[in-house]
Amino acid sequence: MDQGQGGGFLRRWRLLLDHTHLTLNRDVTAIGGAYAFLKEATLRFQEKTILYYVGCAVMNSTCCGTGGVCFARVPGVVLNLKYKTDDSGVPISLVEPIVDKSIQKQIRQRLQETERVQQVEF
Repeated sequence: MDQGQGGGFLRRWRLLLDHTHLTLNRDVTAIGGAYAFLKEATLRFQEKTILYYVGCAVMNSTCCGTGGVCFARVPGVVLNLKYKTDDSGVPISLVEPIVDKSIQKQIRQRLQETERVQQVEF
């Protein structure tokens, strides 16, 4: 954690995370079907860079029929993009998760409009 601005007992603490970048175009089998992340991108929002992924899921092995959905996953605000790699050579970025519900709502709306996803996870 990193200390943000503030003083005394009212200090604001920020949660900073190392985010290991997801592998694209690889099916992940789940109980009801499979999903894959198809795109990694960034979005400029309020002078910050937001990292996100777009994926699709297919439910084809459920008892209730078949279906599908496209979604976005938002790790957070990029503080240091691909600044190191893990032991396998996969890039790692330093991000700050977006926890403010009003900011999440605005980003969700932008991604639903631009990426045509039905669901956005933070």
